[in-house]
Amino acid sequence: MQLPNQRGGGYRQQQQGASPMAIRTKKHQLDTDTYTRLAMARVWRREWWYALIPFAVGLLPALIWPSWWWLASALVLTLVYVLFRSAQVTGVTQVEQTKPLFEKLAYEFDNKQIVLRRNEKEGMRLTWDMIGTAKREADGYLLSLQTPELPAELVGWKRWMAKTFDTPIFIQVPDRIFNSGTDQKLFDAMLRRKNLLPGGAATA
Repeated sequence: MQLPNQRGGGYRQQQQGASPMAIRTKKHQLDTDTYTRLAMARVWRREWWYALIPFAVGLLPALIWPSWWWLASALVLTLVYVLFRSAQVTGVTQVEQTKPLFEKLAYEFDNKQIVLRRNEKEGMRLTWDMIGTAKREADGYLLSLQTPELPAELVGWKRWMAKTFDTPIFIQVPDRIFNSGTDQKLFDAMLRRKNLLPGGAATA
């Protein structure tokens, strides 16, 4: 099993189990519509101002040759950009490489690693340094993966494009998949100890 990233690689499959003291969850499947909604919101909160660039470029000729056609062209350029960027996000749900992201998986968390388990024999190990941020949602948590290192051979505008137009990959951990309220509190406290959530008492 391989958890994909958006640049053609992936994290290595691991069958190493979590420790006996690991927090184990019920199985959860990330719905493609849920992923698209969350990823799209994250991308456009961060990048909304990029859409102003094609709009401004489309309007530049109007400084010399005033015409409503330039406004129309600016709007078309902006729409093309928005559709292009949105297609990058929705495309994550369509390609073969990313299918494991949307499988039904059980999670195991301990202080050293996260195991995403398809079944008793197949799973993948992520170390905590692969997690860039965590966010407490109303009904669970989102663990966002760090952006993978770019290959050294990727240079110039291709490197800039890959770095600028990155697509978020995350693990969704709903409260309902914990086997008990105690497990949920322990997981919350674990995230706080790792400085992935603000410090303080664990939430219920």
